[in-house]
Amino acid sequence: MTQVDRWLLPEGIEEILPSRAYHMERLRRRLLDIFHLWGYDLVIPPLVEFTDSLLGGAGKDLDLLTFKLTDQQSGRMMGVRADITPQTARMDAHSLRREGPNRLCYASTVLYTRARSPLTSRTPIQVGVELYGEAGLGADEEVIGLMLEALKQVGVGGMCLDLGHVGIYRSIEECLELDPDRKGELFQLLQAKSSELNQWVDRHIDDPAMATIVRTLPNLAGDAAVLDRARELFAEAPAEVELALDELQQVVDRVRDREPEVRIYLDLCELEGYHYHTGIVFAAYGQGARQALGIGGRYDDIGETFGRPRPATGFTLDLKGLADLLHVIEPTPVAGIFAPPLAHPERDAMIARLRAQGERVVCGLGGRSPDYTELGCDRLLAEQGGELVVKPID
Repeated sequence: MTQVDRWLLPEGIEEILPSRAYHMERLRRRLLDIFHLWGYDLVIPPLVEFTDSLLGGAGKDLDLLTFKLTDQQSGRMMGVRADITPQTARMDAHSLRREGPNRLCYASTVLYTRARSPLTSRTPIQVGVELYGEAGLGADEEVIGLMLEALKQVGVGGMCLDLGHVGIYRSIEECLELDPDRKGELFQLLQAKSSELNQWVDRHIDDPAMATIVRTLPNLAGDAAVLDRARELFAEAPAEVELALDELQQVVDRVRDREPEVRIYLDLCELEGYHYHTGIVFAAYGQGARQALGIGGRYDDIGETFGRPRPATGFTLDLKGLADLLHVIEPTPVAGIFAPPLAHPERDAMIARLRAQGERVVCGLGGRSPDYTELGCDRLLAEQGGELVVKPID
Protein backbone atom coordinates (compact mmCIF):
# COMPACT_ATOMS: atom_id res chain seq x y z
CA MET A 1 0.00 0.00 0.00
CA THR A 2 1.40 3.38 -1.01
CA GLN A 3 1.20 6.48 1.16
CA VAL A 4 -1.50 7.88 -1.16
CA ASP A 5 -3.61 4.72 -0.84
CA ARG A 6 -3.82 5.21 2.91
CA TRP A 7 -6.08 8.21 2.35
CA LEU A 8 -8.50 6.39 0.08
CA LEU A 9 -11.90 5.30 1.36
CA PRO A 10 -13.56 2.02 0.31
CA GLU A 11 -15.83 2.24 -2.70
CA GLY A 12 -19.24 3.54 -1.71
CA ILE A 13 -17.99 4.81 1.68
CA GLU A 14 -17.89 8.59 1.99
CA GLU A 15 -17.02 11.34 4.40
CA ILE A 16 -19.23 14.39 4.86
CA LEU A 17 -17.40 17.71 4.85
CA PRO A 18 -18.53 20.93 6.60
CA SER A 19 -20.84 22.56 4.07
CA ARG A 20 -22.73 19.37 3.29
CA ALA A 21 -22.71 18.28 6.93
CA TYR A 22 -24.27 21.62 7.95
CA HIS A 23 -27.19 21.08 5.60
CA MET A 24 -27.68 17.46 6.54
CA GLU A 25 -27.73 18.11 10.28
CA ARG A 26 -30.09 21.07 9.87
CA LEU A 27 -32.36 18.93 7.72
CA ARG A 28 -32.22 16.01 10.17
CA ARG A 29 -33.31 18.25 13.04
CA ARG A 30 -36.14 19.71 10.97
CA LEU A 31 -37.47 16.29 10.00
CA LEU A 32 -37.35 14.95 13.56
CA ASP A 33 -39.17 18.06 14.79
CA ILE A 34 -41.93 17.42 12.24
CA PHE A 35 -42.21 13.77 13.30
CA HIS A 36 -42.40 14.87 16.94
CA LEU A 37 -45.33 17.17 16.15
CA TRP A 38 -47.19 14.18 14.69
CA GLY A 39 -46.66 12.17 17.89
CA TYR A 40 -43.63 10.06 16.96
CA ASP A 41 -41.08 9.34 19.71
CA LEU A 42 -37.37 9.36 18.90
CA VAL A 43 -35.34 6.17 19.43
CA ILE A 44 -31.62 5.57 18.87
CA PRO A 45 -31.00 1.88 18.09
CA PRO A 46 -27.57 0.27 18.63
CA LEU A 47 -25.11 0.08 15.76
CA VAL A 48 -24.76 -3.72 16.08
CA GLU A 49 -27.03 -6.48 17.32
CA PHE A 50 -27.09 -10.26 17.32
CA THR A 51 -28.15 -11.41 13.86
CA ASP A 52 -30.95 -13.51 15.36
CA SER A 53 -32.91 -10.33 16.05
CA LEU A 54 -31.35 -8.00 13.50
CA LEU A 55 -32.26 -10.21 10.54
CA GLY A 56 -35.31 -11.97 11.93
CA GLY A 57 -38.16 -11.87 9.43
CA ALA A 58 -36.37 -9.34 7.24
CA GLY A 59 -35.73 -11.57 4.23
CA LYS A 60 -32.74 -12.74 2.23
CA ASP A 61 -32.02 -9.36 0.62
CA LEU A 62 -31.25 -7.73 3.98
CA ASP A 63 -29.15 -10.72 5.02
CA LEU A 64 -26.91 -10.25 1.98
CA LEU A 65 -26.55 -6.51 2.68
CA THR A 66 -25.47 -7.01 6.30
CA PHE A 67 -21.86 -7.10 7.49
CA LYS A 68 -21.43 -9.87 10.05
CA LEU A 69 -18.83 -10.35 12.78
CA THR A 70 -18.29 -12.56 15.81
CA ASP A 71 -18.85 -11.10 19.27
CA GLN A 72 -15.63 -11.77 21.19
CA GLN A 73 -17.51 -11.87 24.53
CA SER A 74 -20.36 -14.26 23.74
CA GLY A 75 -19.08 -16.03 20.64
CA ARG A 76 -22.39 -15.28 18.89
CA MET A 77 -22.78 -13.76 15.45
CA MET A 78 -23.54 -10.04 15.30
CA GLY A 79 -24.45 -7.80 12.41
CA VAL A 80 -23.93 -4.13 11.63
CA ARG A 81 -27.39 -2.81 10.88
CA ALA A 82 -28.32 -2.43 7.21
CA ASP A 83 -31.87 -1.38 8.10
CA ILE A 84 -33.36 0.17 11.24
CA THR A 85 -36.92 -1.16 10.90
CA PRO A 86 -36.18 -4.61 12.44
CA GLN A 87 -34.56 -2.84 15.40
CA THR A 88 -37.64 -0.72 16.04
CA ALA A 89 -39.80 -3.85 15.74
CA ARG A 90 -37.72 -5.44 18.51
CA MET A 91 -38.10 -2.29 20.62
CA ASP A 92 -41.86 -2.32 20.12
CA ALA A 93 -42.10 -5.99 21.04
CA HIS A 94 -39.80 -6.12 24.06
CA SER A 95 -38.33 -2.80 25.19
CA LEU A 96 -41.55 -0.76 25.14
CA ARG A 97 -44.46 -3.25 24.96
CA ARG A 98 -47.08 -0.54 24.54
CA GLU A 99 -50.59 -1.91 24.16
CA GLY A 100 -51.99 0.69 21.78
CA PRO A 101 -50.51 2.26 18.64
CA ASN A 102 -46.78 2.90 19.06
CA ARG A 103 -45.23 5.69 16.98
CA LEU A 104 -41.43 5.71 16.71
CA CYS A 105 -38.96 7.73 14.66
CA TYR A 106 -35.18 7.59 14.13
CA ALA A 107 -32.24 9.13 12.26
CA SER A 108 -29.12 6.97 12.04
CA THR A 109 -26.49 5.64 9.64
CA VAL A 110 -26.72 2.12 8.23
CA LEU A 111 -24.05 0.09 6.45
CA TYR A 112 -24.41 -2.06 3.31
CA THR A 113 -22.04 -4.77 2.11
CA ARG A 114 -22.64 -3.42 -1.39
CA ALA A 115 -24.43 -0.41 -2.84
CA ARG A 116 -28.10 -0.96 -3.63
CA SER A 117 -27.61 0.73 -7.01
CA PRO A 118 -24.69 2.22 -8.97
CA LEU A 119 -23.11 5.43 -7.63
CA THR A 120 -25.07 5.31 -4.36
CA SER A 121 -23.68 5.31 -0.83
CA ARG A 122 -23.04 2.17 1.22
CA THR A 123 -23.48 4.28 4.37
CA PRO A 124 -26.83 6.05 3.91
CA ILE A 125 -28.45 7.92 6.75
CA GLN A 126 -31.98 6.67 7.29
CA VAL A 127 -34.54 9.06 8.73
CA GLY A 128 -37.91 7.45 9.19
CA VAL A 129 -40.98 6.54 11.19
CA GLU A 130 -42.69 3.29 12.16
CA LEU A 131 -46.27 2.91 13.39
CA TYR A 132 -46.99 -0.34 15.28
CA GLY A 133 -50.24 -1.77 16.59
CA GLU A 134 -52.79 -0.48 14.06
CA ALA A 135 -54.03 -2.75 11.28
CA GLY A 136 -56.51 -0.30 9.78
CA LEU A 137 -55.88 1.63 6.59
CA GLY A 138 -55.81 4.82 8.65
CA ALA A 139 -52.27 3.94 9.74
CA ASP A 140 -51.10 3.67 6.11
CA GLU A 141 -52.81 6.96 5.30
CA GLU A 142 -51.12 8.63 8.28
CA VAL A 143 -47.57 7.60 7.43
CA ILE A 144 -48.01 8.47 3.74
CA GLY A 145 -49.45 11.83 4.73
CA LEU A 146 -46.56 12.45 7.14
CA MET A 147 -43.98 11.57 4.48
CA LEU A 148 -45.49 13.96 1.96
CA GLU A 149 -45.92 16.72 4.56
CA ALA A 150 -42.33 16.38 5.77
CA LEU A 151 -40.91 16.52 2.23
CA LYS A 152 -43.06 19.53 1.42
CA GLN A 153 -42.04 21.41 4.57
CA VAL A 154 -38.32 20.99 3.91
CA GLY A 155 -38.71 22.36 0.38
CA VAL A 156 -39.20 19.44 -2.02
CA GLY A 157 -41.32 20.44 -5.02
CA GLY A 158 -42.91 18.61 -7.92
CA MET A 159 -43.63 15.53 -5.85
CA CYS A 160 -44.87 12.25 -7.26
CA LEU A 161 -46.22 9.41 -5.12
CA ASP A 162 -45.83 5.87 -6.44
CA LEU A 163 -48.35 3.37 -5.01
CA GLY A 164 -48.61 -0.40 -5.18
CA HIS A 165 -50.02 -3.30 -3.17
CA VAL A 166 -48.15 -6.58 -2.81
CA GLY A 167 -51.38 -8.27 -1.75
CA ILE A 168 -52.46 -8.31 -5.40
CA TYR A 169 -49.58 -10.48 -6.54
CA ARG A 170 -49.65 -12.61 -3.38
CA SER A 171 -53.30 -13.54 -3.99
CA ILE A 172 -52.74 -14.29 -7.67
CA GLU A 173 -49.66 -16.38 -6.92
CA GLU A 174 -51.61 -18.52 -4.44
CA CYS A 175 -54.24 -19.27 -7.07
CA LEU A 176 -51.64 -20.47 -9.55
CA GLU A 177 -50.43 -23.30 -7.25
CA LEU A 178 -46.91 -23.23 -8.66
CA ASP A 179 -43.94 -25.07 -7.19
CA PRO A 180 -41.23 -22.91 -5.56
CA ASP A 181 -38.97 -22.90 -8.63
CA ARG A 182 -41.79 -21.76 -10.92
CA LYS A 183 -42.81 -19.09 -8.39
CA GLY A 184 -39.26 -17.76 -8.42
CA GLU A 185 -39.19 -17.66 -12.23
CA LEU A 186 -42.51 -15.79 -12.42
CA PHE A 187 -41.42 -13.34 -9.75
CA GLN A 188 -38.23 -12.48 -11.62
CA LEU A 189 -40.05 -12.05 -14.94
CA LEU A 190 -42.68 -9.76 -13.44
CA GLN A 191 -40.18 -7.74 -11.44
CA ALA A 192 -38.15 -7.13 -14.59
CA LYS A 193 -41.30 -6.70 -16.72
CA SER A 194 -39.58 -9.10 -19.10
CA SER A 195 -40.67 -9.65 -22.70
CA GLU A 196 -40.30 -13.39 -22.04
CA LEU A 197 -43.33 -13.40 -19.74
CA ASN A 198 -45.84 -14.40 -22.43
CA GLN A 199 -43.85 -17.47 -23.45
CA TRP A 200 -43.48 -18.50 -19.81
CA VAL A 201 -47.24 -18.17 -19.26
CA ASP A 202 -47.96 -20.31 -22.33
CA ARG A 203 -45.78 -23.07 -20.91
CA HIS A 204 -46.87 -23.06 -17.26
CA ILE A 205 -50.39 -21.62 -16.80
CA ASP A 206 -53.30 -23.64 -18.22
CA ASP A 207 -56.23 -21.60 -16.87
CA PRO A 208 -57.07 -19.02 -19.61
CA ALA A 209 -58.46 -16.46 -17.14
CA MET A 210 -55.39 -16.61 -14.88
CA ALA A 211 -53.08 -16.56 -17.89
CA THR A 212 -54.68 -13.31 -19.06
CA ILE A 213 -54.34 -11.80 -15.60
CA VAL A 214 -50.62 -12.64 -15.35
CA ARG A 215 -49.88 -11.39 -18.87
CA THR A 216 -51.60 -8.08 -18.18
CA LEU A 217 -50.08 -7.39 -14.75
CA PRO A 218 -46.96 -5.55 -16.02
CA ASN A 219 -49.17 -3.16 -18.02
CA LEU A 220 -51.29 -2.10 -15.06
CA ALA A 221 -49.35 1.07 -14.36
CA GLY A 222 -50.28 4.73 -14.72
CA ASP A 223 -52.73 7.16 -13.18
CA ALA A 224 -55.77 6.28 -11.06
CA ALA A 225 -57.65 5.01 -14.12
CA VAL A 226 -55.50 1.87 -13.75
CA LEU A 227 -57.71 0.82 -10.84
CA ASP A 228 -60.82 0.72 -13.06
CA ARG A 229 -58.99 -1.36 -15.65
CA ALA A 230 -57.80 -3.70 -12.93
CA ARG A 231 -61.31 -4.26 -11.57
CA GLU A 232 -62.43 -5.45 -14.99
CA LEU A 233 -59.41 -7.68 -15.44
CA PHE A 234 -59.59 -9.14 -11.92
CA ALA A 235 -63.30 -9.97 -12.01
CA GLU A 236 -62.40 -13.66 -11.61
CA ALA A 237 -59.58 -13.06 -9.14
CA PRO A 238 -59.77 -13.81 -5.38
CA ALA A 239 -61.69 -11.43 -3.11
CA GLU A 240 -58.38 -10.33 -1.55
CA VAL A 241 -57.46 -8.66 -4.85
CA GLU A 242 -60.63 -6.56 -4.83
CA LEU A 243 -59.91 -5.59 -1.22
CA ALA A 244 -56.40 -4.46 -2.21
CA LEU A 245 -57.83 -2.36 -5.04
CA ASP A 246 -60.32 -0.78 -2.62
CA GLU A 247 -57.47 0.11 -0.25
CA LEU A 248 -55.47 1.70 -3.06
CA GLN A 249 -58.51 3.71 -4.18
CA GLN A 250 -59.05 4.97 -0.63
CA VAL A 251 -55.43 6.06 -0.32
CA VAL A 252 -55.57 7.80 -3.72
CA ASP A 253 -58.70 9.70 -2.68
CA ARG A 254 -57.13 10.66 0.64
CA VAL A 255 -53.93 11.97 -0.95
CA ARG A 256 -55.90 13.93 -3.53
CA ASP A 257 -57.89 15.60 -0.77
CA ARG A 258 -54.87 16.47 1.38
CA GLU A 259 -52.14 17.05 -1.21
CA PRO A 260 -53.85 17.88 -4.54
CA GLU A 261 -50.58 19.09 -6.08
CA VAL A 262 -48.91 15.66 -5.66
CA ARG A 263 -48.98 13.50 -8.78
CA ILE A 264 -50.01 9.88 -8.20
CA TYR A 265 -48.63 6.94 -10.15
CA LEU A 266 -49.88 3.39 -9.59
CA ASP A 267 -48.01 0.19 -10.43
CA LEU A 268 -50.03 -2.92 -9.60
CA CYS A 269 -47.06 -5.11 -10.46
CA GLU A 270 -44.76 -3.36 -7.97
CA LEU A 271 -42.80 -6.13 -6.25
CA GLU A 272 -40.05 -4.15 -4.50
CA GLY A 273 -39.75 -5.59 -0.99
CA TYR A 274 -42.25 -8.35 -1.85
CA HIS A 275 -40.71 -10.83 0.60
CA TYR A 276 -40.86 -8.19 3.35
CA HIS A 277 -43.99 -6.13 2.81
CA THR A 278 -47.55 -7.40 3.21
CA GLY A 279 -49.82 -4.62 1.91
CA ILE A 280 -49.61 -1.13 0.47
CA VAL A 281 -46.14 -0.02 -0.65
CA PHE A 282 -45.16 3.48 -1.71
CA ALA A 283 -42.33 5.76 -2.77
CA ALA A 284 -41.98 9.54 -3.06
CA TYR A 285 -40.05 11.36 -5.76
CA GLY A 286 -39.27 15.05 -6.09
CA GLN A 287 -38.40 17.38 -8.94
CA GLY A 288 -34.73 16.97 -9.79
CA ALA A 289 -34.29 13.76 -7.74
CA ARG A 290 -32.64 10.85 -9.55
CA GLN A 291 -33.97 8.25 -7.12
CA ALA A 292 -36.77 7.90 -4.60
CA LEU A 293 -36.44 10.28 -1.66
CA GLY A 294 -38.64 8.12 0.57
CA ILE A 295 -39.90 4.53 0.48
CA GLY A 296 -42.21 2.58 2.74
CA GLY A 297 -45.12 0.24 3.17
CA ARG A 298 -46.93 -2.20 5.43
CA TYR A 299 -44.99 -5.12 6.94
CA ASP A 300 -47.25 -6.94 9.40
CA ASP A 301 -45.22 -10.18 9.64
CA ILE A 302 -41.99 -8.91 11.19
CA GLY A 303 -43.19 -8.96 14.80
CA GLU A 304 -43.61 -12.75 14.79
CA THR A 305 -39.83 -13.09 15.08
CA PHE A 306 -39.94 -11.38 18.45
CA GLY A 307 -42.92 -13.32 19.78
CA ARG A 308 -45.33 -10.41 19.58
CA PRO A 309 -46.91 -10.09 16.14
CA ARG A 310 -48.15 -6.55 15.62
CA PRO A 311 -49.43 -4.80 12.49
CA ALA A 312 -46.90 -2.25 11.28
CA THR A 313 -46.31 0.37 8.60
CA GLY A 314 -43.73 3.09 8.08
CA PHE A 315 -41.32 4.84 5.74
CA THR A 316 -37.65 5.79 5.43
CA LEU A 317 -36.16 8.92 3.90
CA ASP A 318 -32.67 9.08 2.38
CA LEU A 319 -31.13 12.02 4.24
CA LYS A 320 -28.07 12.29 2.01
CA GLY A 321 -30.09 12.26 -1.19
CA LEU A 322 -32.57 14.73 0.24
CA ALA A 323 -29.84 17.09 1.44
CA ASP A 324 -28.07 16.97 -1.94
CA LEU A 325 -31.32 17.79 -3.72
CA LEU A 326 -32.07 20.76 -1.46
CA HIS A 327 -28.49 22.06 -1.32
CA VAL A 328 -28.91 23.69 -4.73
CA ILE A 329 -31.98 25.53 -3.48
CA GLU A 330 -30.54 26.73 -0.18
CA PRO A 331 -26.83 27.74 -0.19
CA THR A 332 -24.89 27.62 3.05
CA PRO A 333 -25.23 30.99 4.80
CA VAL A 334 -22.12 33.01 5.62
CA ALA A 335 -23.23 34.70 8.82
CA GLY A 336 -20.41 34.45 11.34
CA ILE A 337 -18.53 37.05 13.36
CA PHE A 338 -14.74 36.95 13.50
CA ALA A 339 -13.32 37.96 16.91
CA PRO A 340 -9.61 38.82 16.68
CA PRO A 341 -7.42 38.43 19.81
CA LEU A 342 -8.14 41.92 21.13
CA ALA A 343 -6.85 42.98 24.55
CA HIS A 344 -10.16 44.62 25.48
CA PRO A 345 -11.35 43.49 28.98
CA GLU A 346 -14.94 42.98 27.75
CA ARG A 347 -13.98 40.83 24.76
CA ASP A 348 -14.84 37.44 26.33
CA ALA A 349 -18.10 38.72 27.83
CA MET A 350 -19.10 40.23 24.47
CA ILE A 351 -18.40 36.95 22.68
CA ALA A 352 -20.50 35.06 25.25
CA ARG A 353 -23.43 37.48 24.78
CA LEU A 354 -23.29 37.17 21.01
CA ARG A 355 -23.30 33.37 21.18
CA ALA A 356 -26.20 33.46 23.64
CA GLN A 357 -28.11 35.46 21.03
CA GLY A 358 -27.53 32.68 18.49
CA GLU A 359 -24.63 34.27 16.64
CA ARG A 360 -21.73 32.21 15.30
CA VAL A 361 -18.47 33.66 16.66
CA VAL A 362 -15.08 32.40 15.49
CA CYS A 363 -12.14 33.48 17.62
CA GLY A 364 -8.81 34.40 16.06
CA LEU A 365 -5.73 32.55 17.25
CA GLY A 366 -2.26 34.07 17.42
CA GLY A 367 -1.18 36.47 14.75
CA ARG A 368 -2.47 34.59 11.71
CA SER A 369 -4.28 36.49 8.97
CA PRO A 370 -7.80 35.04 8.80
CA ASP A 371 -9.50 33.77 5.65
CA TYR A 372 -13.01 35.09 6.33
CA THR A 373 -14.61 33.01 3.58
CA GLU A 374 -13.06 29.82 4.88
CA LEU A 375 -14.19 30.67 8.41
CA GLY A 376 -17.71 31.52 7.26
CA CYS A 377 -17.62 35.07 8.63
CA ASP A 378 -19.14 38.22 7.17
CA ARG A 379 -18.69 40.50 10.22
CA LEU A 380 -15.91 41.53 12.54
CA LEU A 381 -15.68 42.25 16.26
CA ALA A 382 -13.68 45.46 16.56
CA GLU A 383 -12.73 48.10 19.09
CA GLN A 384 -14.06 51.53 18.24
CA GLY A 385 -13.67 54.53 20.58
CA GLY A 386 -12.89 52.22 23.47
CA GLU A 387 -16.07 50.17 22.88
CA LEU A 388 -16.54 46.79 21.21
CA VAL A 389 -18.73 46.82 18.10
CA VAL A 390 -19.71 44.36 15.38
CA LYS A 391 -19.21 45.73 11.88
CA PRO A 392 -19.28 44.31 8.34
CA ILE A 393 -16.03 43.00 6.92
CA ASP A 394 -14.75 45.36 4.22
